[in-house]
Amino acid sequence: MENMLKTGTTTVGIVCKDAVILAADTRATAGTMIVDKRAKKVHIITEDVAATIAGSVSEAQLLLKLIKAELKLKEVRTNRKATMKEAANLLGGLLYSTLRRMSMFPAVAHFLLAGKDKQGVHLYDLFPDGSVTEISDYVSSGSGSVFAYGVLESHWNPDMSSKEGINLAIKSVNAALQRDSASGNGIDIVMVDKHKIEKVLKKELVYSL
Repeated sequence: MENMLKTGTTTVGIVCKDAVILAADTRATAGTMIVDKRAKKVHIITEDVAATIAGSVSEAQLLLKLIKAELKLKEVRTNRKATMKEAANLLGGLLYSTLRRMSMFPAVAHFLLAGKDKQGVHLYDLFPDGSVTEISDYVSSGSGSVFAYGVLESHWNPDMSSKEGINLAIKSVNAALQRDSASGNGIDIVMVDKHKIEKVLKKELVYSL
């Protein structure tokens, strides 16, 4: 029950000319209570796929385990790695089926999925209803997304380098941290380019009275 209440967050995905940047804050909340100050919301699923999570933590954690297993199973069956479009559609199908599953404790999860394949680097928005949308510029989810979008709208451009994208991710998440009480405590950033997926920033914010 406690995990189901961890719903406040801010996640951001940014498409740059040479990479995709994923970022998120590290605060998990249950209503007005901060239940975790170091929550992990940016996950490297495989060496080719990463994702951010928003919504119900228990649901998101289960779906991360399932998509990791499904991608491995697909690789074994087909003797090749899944394309990013296939990975996104697999996760979208899981979201669709779990949302429509009868449960005493309904839960929803929102994913930003980034990764690389032979066609390049990709970013997808996977809404809780199972819809899959490929993103060509930027996207944000969670309770702080309205504040992040204000920064993204003003500063994103299609020729941004990965370094500029990382700086924009910091600015956009920080804007949410300043105004959204359900977001805070720190920021994690992962970069996906055609060669690798790597964590490029993990910063904890210390508050004092």
